[in-house]
Amino acid sequence: MFARIRRILSQFFSKSRTINNEPLNKVSLTVIIIIDIFILINVFTGLDDISRWHISPTEAYPCYSEWQNYRTKTTKDKDYEIVRLSLSSYTNNQFSFRGNYQQAEAGHLGKVSQTCLQYADYKDKINNLEKQQIIKTIEQKQAKISRLEQANSTIKSQYDSTLLEKIAGQSREQSINQVSAEKAKQALEQNNRQISTLKQETFTLKNEILAKPESISFIAFLKDDSRFQEVDKGYQQASFWYPSIQLGFQSLFLLPLIFIALSVHKFAQRRGYGLVSLISWHLLVIFFIPLIVKIFEFLQIGAIFKFLFDIVSAIFGGLLFLINYLYILLIPVIGFGIIQFFQKFVFNAKVQAASRVQKSRCVNCAKKIRHLDTYCPHCGYYQYIECHNCHNLTYKHLSYCKHCGTSQVSSNL
Repeated sequence: MFARIRRILSQFFSKSRTINNEPLNKVSLTVIIIIDIFILINVFTGLDDISRWHISPTEAYPCYSEWQNYRTKTTKDKDYEIVRLSLSSYTNNQFSFRGNYQQAEAGHLGKVSQTCLQYADYKDKINNLEKQQIIKTIEQKQAKISRLEQANSTIKSQYDSTLLEKIAGQSREQSINQVSAEKAKQALEQNNRQISTLKQETFTLKNEILAKPESISFIAFLKDDSRFQEVDKGYQQASFWYPSIQLGFQSLFLLPLIFIALSVHKFAQRRGYGLVSLISWHLLVIFFIPLIVKIFEFLQIGAIFKFLFDIVSAIFGGLLFLINYLYILLIPVIGFGIIQFFQKFVFNAKVQAASRVQKSRCVNCAKKIRHLDTYCPHCGYYQYIECHNCHNLTYKHLSYCKHCGTSQVSSNL
């Protein structure tokens, strides 16, 4: 197997830098490499664009993340927080959460979840100028509370220092603090009263928002388990299949290009168009590189990974490192399949030899030779092999003896 791999690699590099078995000059090779890089960049750009043709799970279920966070929160203000998120800072009357959700459908395949669109409708009903003004007032009061608490922290540190100075009998003129202990205490009490009043006002405003009919309806909708389970199930299914859908579209983009490049390459080889054969070969390699990369990416995050993950989890519990063992076994199998593909369709010596013998060309380097030449004058390759049946010389790599018609498959191995 290793000898076969070495032979394929040798043929690969030979095909990549020769025209009709003649090496390319440095300028031509540089030009071809620049073209390769340019095409490869465009191929990856096209793959990125087509992979986003179908909307992602996040775009199909835009309410899922916010809704899940609400259900997992345990804070007492979670109802207010979810309502506050529904109050957009946009002053444009044209803005709506429903329209924002549906923008993902424009120019893409797939639909946004109807439940999430209902979720957006509830948010749109909440979002109005009156509630936006209340939210603005609450934020102003909370900012003032923060400033007062910061001031209290500073005063407390000075108060403690001043109190120690007073106990020690130090005079007021020698104090390092700007206020006396009595004044600091008065300031603390005054600030605490303001903080208490502001917190009560903030609490009242929050309850005012939550008491609105549209807020009550929205909270009831959020607490509906059946609705959330529907969204959760849809999101999980979409997340499971999305990598497969992406790989499908990427394959749809690459496979026609691979087929065209392979067809042109075979045609150019048959006709002896060296430059066309070289360029089409480079294109074939360039188109295969992203496909192989995307397949390996899919194996790490796609449906196959999920399938293996579930099997390992069910059988071995927490021994998830066993997935790596499965990949260690799986990847060589895939590599072997790729090698077999190239061996059968791209580097098939029998197909190449049959075409070259018909055109009186060397079965190794494809250059023109005379009909009776046993060695190629260009590369020195011996053209014949002894038939194991009639013991006459027949062409290498061809399936049957030209004298007795006996199969030469075993002889050519």
